[in-house]
Amino acid sequence: MTTALITGATAGIGAAFARRLAGDGHNVVLVARDEKRLREQATELHDRHGIEAEVLVADLATEEGIGAIEARLGESKHPVDVLVNNAGFGNKGEYLEVPMADELKMLKVHCEAVLRLTSAAVRGMRERRRGAVVNVASVAAFVPRGTYGASKAWVVQFTQGAARDLAGSGVRLMALCPGFVRTEFHQRAGMGTDNIPGWMWLDADKLVDAAMKDLLRGKSLSIPDPRYKALMGAVKLAPRGVLGGLSSRTGRKYGPR
Repeated sequence: MTTALITGATAGIGAAFARRLAGDGHNVVLVARDEKRLREQATELHDRHGIEAEVLVADLATEEGIGAIEARLGESKHPVDVLVNNAGFGNKGEYLEVPMADELKMLKVHCEAVLRLTSAAVRGMRERRRGAVVNVASVAAFVPRGTYGASKAWVVQFTQGAARDLAGSGVRLMALCPGFVRTEFHQRAGMGTDNIPGWMWLDADKLVDAAMKDLLRGKSLSIPDPRYKALMGAVKLAPRGVLGGLSSRTGRKYGPR
């Protein structure tokens, strides 16, 4: 049996990946900050799917947290063959309204952690000539959207560049760019969602199913819904100034994830 490690595993997209991968027969390493929720989730996945579910309590905004996950990814006796870098958060407010400490925390979680954990996992995967990394970004990567969008744009560019460098190695890398997903993301950030049209909401489990199909197809970028594929196609044609105004008026209030 192979092993999958998922960060931000207790809710939303991360929990959906944990359910899907456990259902596919992978042992799982569940990473988040809340030990109680992690242990409840591990017990449920073990009982339902008969897999081994390991718990790793870690905060990716800290050096200790990133280091602990790097160490687990580097283990050779129990190697990780699938890594899902899903942990992330949003800040409510425009540029200069958000405290600098919070902006830097976002960059550590969205960029530094993704770089370090991907690198820690891929070294062993390349030696074994098999493995996969899914880095969860956002459709916000494609519009002017402050630090959040910039950090997710970095995730997309880094992942696609690394995927090209690893072509032929047996290791797959893919950036996943969802739109609005019903998770705890917006509530934690204090963002209102009342004005988001119902058709824009995605189901986390269906999103993960589509993402896994794209991963198996060898895609390095996944926008896993026809509605958002069409929207992102329109974004490419829209003037940057228009996009900037639109994302400032809307994304700052609730922000896609």
